[in-house]
Amino acid sequence: MQLIHGLHFNNLRGDIYGGMVAAVVALPLALAFGVASGAGAIAGLYGAIFVGFFAAMFGGTPAQCSGPTGPMTVVMAGIYAQFMGRPDLAFTTVMLGGLIQLLFGVFGLGRLITLVPYPVISGFMSGIGGIIIVLQIGPFLGHPSLPEGVVANLQAIPRFLSDPNFQAVLAGGLTLAIVYLTPPKIGKLIPPTLLALFAGTLVTYYFLPTIPVIGEVPKGFPSPIVPALEIDVLMLMLEGAVVLALLGSIDSLLTSLVCDNMTRTQHDSDRELIGQGIGNMVSGLFGGLPGAGATMRSVANIRTGGRTPISGMLMAVILLATLLGLGPLAEQIPLAVLAGILFKVGIDIIDWRFLRHVLQAPRADVLIMTVVFLITALVDLITAVGVGVVMASLLFVKRMADLELANLKVISGHTPEAPLSFEEKAILEQNKGKLVLIHVDGPMSFGSAKNMVRRLERIPGLEKFTSVVLDLSDVPTIDGTAALAIEDMLRMIHANKQHLFFVGMRPEVAKVLEGLGVLHMIRPGHQYASRLDALKQAARVAGGNPQPSPGSGM
Repeated sequence: MQLIHGLHFNNLRGDIYGGMVAAVVALPLALAFGVASGAGAIAGLYGAIFVGFFAAMFGGTPAQCSGPTGPMTVVMAGIYAQFMGRPDLAFTTVMLGGLIQLLFGVFGLGRLITLVPYPVISGFMSGIGGIIIVLQIGPFLGHPSLPEGVVANLQAIPRFLSDPNFQAVLAGGLTLAIVYLTPPKIGKLIPPTLLALFAGTLVTYYFLPTIPVIGEVPKGFPSPIVPALEIDVLMLMLEGAVVLALLGSIDSLLTSLVCDNMTRTQHDSDRELIGQGIGNMVSGLFGGLPGAGATMRSVANIRTGGRTPISGMLMAVILLATLLGLGPLAEQIPLAVLAGILFKVGIDIIDWRFLRHVLQAPRADVLIMTVVFLITALVDLITAVGVGVVMASLLFVKRMADLELANLKVISGHTPEAPLSFEEKAILEQNKGKLVLIHVDGPMSFGSAKNMVRRLERIPGLEKFTSVVLDLSDVPTIDGTAALAIEDMLRMIHANKQHLFFVGMRPEVAKVLEGLGVLHMIRPGHQYASRLDALKQAARVAGGNPQPSPGSGM
C-alpha cells in the first residue's frame, strides 16, 4: 500500500500553486477561528499547520486541505470554556478526539459515518452557523464575547447595542463590505477574506486606534503540551472527544465527496479518518485547534491546480513560515475585523439550499431539521446529533413499515387483491369463508410485524376459517421481531384449531425462524414451494374442492 495516498510528482506546478493559494485562504480563517475558540489566534494557526500537514500526509483524499473549521471551532469553544484555566485538559480532549477518529478509520467505520441523514446535517450545520454569528455580535460591536455560550450572548445583545464601540462597528462593516463586494476578478487574485484582513488591519491601525486587537501572539515553534487526565472530569473529556471525532469525521468526509466530484477521483474514507485522527492528535499535542477537511480551502486548492497531498502539506509549511516570520504583525489584527470575517463564515455554513425549499420539503425532514437546529444552538451538539439521528431513524422505520404493510395482501374469494393464476383464483372462490391467502412482498421487519398480526386478527370471520396460507416467496429477509410475530400468528392459528401453510420460505428466512425456535412449531406437511400446491392442500383440509370446477366462471 502506498505510504502517502495519491502521491506523485507529475503535477508539481499545480500542487505548488494550489498549496500557496490554500495557505492564503487559510490564514485569516485560522486566526479568526483561534480567537473565536477562546484559545487564542495562535491556536488556530497551530491547528491549520499540524492538522493540515498530517491529514494530507496520512489521509485518503489527495487534494483535500484540512484545518480548523467553523463547526470544530464551536465545539472547541465549549470544551475550552469547560476547562477554563486548564488548557492541558482541553488539548488532551483534542488528542483523545483524534485517537477516536483514528480508531474509526482502523475499524472501517468511514462509510457508516456518512449515513447520517441529510436533515440532521442540515439542522446541525445551520445551528453551528447561527452560533458563530451570535458569538461574534459582541466583538463586532467592540465588546468581548461572553464565554458562557449562545444563550448568554443572546441575552447580552441589548447591552452590546446600547453601548457600541463605533470604531469597531466601522471596522467590522468595512470587513463585511470587502468580503461581499470584492469584484470576482480581484477575488481570483487575492481571496476577499485575506484582503479584508489586511485592509481592515491597516485602516484601524492608522485611523481607528481604540479598537480591541488580538494582542500578544507567542513567537517561534510551539512547545508540546503534557497530556493530562483527571478522573473527576474524565467523562466530560470523553464526551467532548466523541463530539470532536464524530463532527470532524462527518465534516471531513463530506468535503472528501466535494473533492471527488471536482477531481473525478475516489477517496478512501477509512484512510482519511486515520489521517484526520493523526493530525488532530498532533495538533492537540502542540496546543492547536482541532480541524477537519475544509471545503473552502480545498476548493481553492483544486481550482488552482492542486491534485496531490503535496499541496496540503505545502499549505501547512507556508503557514508555519508565516507564523515564524510574521507573528508580531498578527498582534495588531482587530477583533472586529475577525468578527466580520466570521460573520461571513457563519452565513456560508447555514444550509440555505434546504431553507430555500423548506415550504416544499417533506414535513418530517423540516421537523428533524428544526429540532436539530434548536438543540444545536440552545443545548449542545452531541445531543442535537443524537436526537436527530433517532428521530430520522424512527420516521424511516415508520415509512418502511407503512410500505411493508402496503405490500401485505390479504386475499380471499371475496377480495382478489393480487395477481393470481386461474387455478388459484378458482380455489379461493370455491372455498370462500374457509380459506385465506396472505401474500407478503418485500422484507419483513419489526416496524410492521405487530400490525401484520393485527391485520390478520381483523379479517372478518377469521375464527370460522379452516386454513391460512402465508406466502413468503417474495420475502428476501426477515428480522427477529417479525419472526416472533409469525410465532404469535402460529399460536393464534393453533389455538383456533386452524392450519397455517407456508409457501416459498427462502433459506435466509428459514435460518432466522429456526434460530428463534419458530420453525419447529410448523406442523409437518405445512410447507410448500408452490403457492398452488399449498392452496390445494389447504382446500383439502378445509373439506372443499382443491380443483376448480368448470362452471366457476374463472
